Amino acid sequence: MSSKQRDSCLAVIPARSGSKRIPGKNLRSFFGKPIIAYTIEAAIQSDLFECVAVSTDSQEIADVAQQFGAEVPFLREASLSDDYTPVSDVTIDALKRLDPGADKFNFVAQLMPNCPLRTANDIIDSYRQFVKTGAESQISVMRYGWQNPWWAMRRNDNYELEPVFKDYITARSQDLPELFCPTGAVWWAQADLLRREGTYHVPNRMGWEISWERGIDIDTEGDWSVAEVLLRLSASEQENNVR
Repeated sequence: MSSKQRDSCLAVIPARSGSKRIPGKNLRSFFGKPIIAYTIEAAIQSDLFECVAVSTDSQEIADVAQQFGAEVPFLREASLSDDYTPVSDVTIDALKRLDPGADKFNFVAQLMPNCPLRTANDIIDSYRQFVKTGAESQISVMRYGWQNPWWAMRRNDNYELEPVFKDYITARSQDLPELFCPTGAVWWAQADLLRREGTYHVPNRMGWEISWERGIDIDTEGDWSVAEVLLRLSASEQENNVR
């Protein structure tokens, strides 16, 4: 990676304080350190970024983020820290604050702290595809596993079921096209696209695939428990490989 390429990349880690489903999630201990630390460390270890910035409304989160090597040059406005603001707005706000002249960063990665199992190598691999394809925007996706979304059902108040995809409900699983679920692990975009469009979700966005074991988003206590199991399994596999 040339210094020119590295110096053109900004990583933004959005981390507000008001998590409802898991209160205090970003600072909650995950195997001995705050969960946000995993994302900060992966970004730094990838050696892709001139700046790894945490956007937060919390001084406590800011202090912890700085302890693990991130930059926190400002505290986020309260208007960008509610339950309704799209996370892309937070990333774009950070981009504009850190590069007001629009001449410092060419690429912006959005790394969600609730995806702690994504690694530095994942970030590097996603960047390679992003550059190779010349994409304006690229989001991380993972394949659906044992739950087949083509067979999804709605249930009304009388417990009656209605297929969401009526034309596919009787199809064999092996005959159905593969579907992918977005995950917040690693999103890339050209900086000028974010400034112009205000979102990563543009019509020609591309998808970079990550395994569900490393791409898991932690939004509930159940997700947290699954992530703990996955991290234990990963640590055990690495230990066995060393022996």
